[in-house]
Amino acid sequence: MTISESSRVGKRGTLVIPARLRRRFGIEEGSEVIAEETPEGILIRPAVTVPIELYSKERSAGFLLSNAVDAEDYERARQDVRAMGLDPADVDHDEPAGP
Repeated sequence: MTISESSRVGKRGTLVIPARLRRRFGIEEGSEVIAEETPEGILIRPAVTVPIELYSKERSAGFLLSNAVDAEDYERARQDVRAMGLDPADVDHDEPAGP
């Protein structure tokens, strides 16, 4: 069963979504929504946001160095870290195991 309810557009394009639809789709004050153009008109749906983690140059360098799989890869990682303006010896990391 599809629910249809009308609403009015207010100042600055604000739109009041009827309470029954907000409850059904978990939209509350402060919720993010996506407004999408479709052939039928505008589709407004709840947005799903996923937090991301931003890494410092030092943390990124640690990942590069720690994830090297062999001596050759480790040396490439060291060069990449130097290109980032960091000294690989100053970066907290695990060196790859020897052969």
